[in-house]
Amino acid sequence: MKRHRDTVFRLARNHLGNEADALDVTQESFVAAFLGLHRFDQARSFRAWILRIAINKCHDIARRRAVRRFLAFALPLGDGLEVPDTAPGPEAALASAHAVEHIHAALAALPNSLKEPLLLCAFEGLAQDEAAAVLGISRKAVETRIYRARQKLSHLLEG
Repeated sequence: MKRHRDTVFRLARNHLGNEADALDVTQESFVAAFLGLHRFDQARSFRAWILRIAINKCHDIARRRAVRRFLAFALPLGDGLEVPDTAPGPEAALASAHAVEHIHAALAALPNSLKEPLLLCAFEGLAQDEAAAVLGISRKAVETRIYRARQKLSHLLEG
């Protein structure tokens, strides 16, 4: 856990754009790995295995968010007036924090098929072959998806 927790956390934070959810995913990933340790194929990389678990946990959270967003629209409009505004005041926000938030939001807006290869290779330092093994796709698919992710990110960050 000590060896891989930072990597799992970074992947989850960049995938979800939220540190609290990333902490949950990190914890859930290691619990799931411990419970499924008997299924781990020692011929494979543990790092690749735990990162695949983390990606699956990120997908779970994204699905739960989608359900919550859907259900939130079912509430009466008047109930929305009672929701507190949790945005930080202008004096609490720093320019660099806004830039980081903008980048995290742009990363989170990418489709998973583009986001995951980019995070694994660019942020976690995996080789494209390793990322391909984690994602169950070809090395060429990883290369193409990273290229497309970078193009899409540049458009998102310009706007």
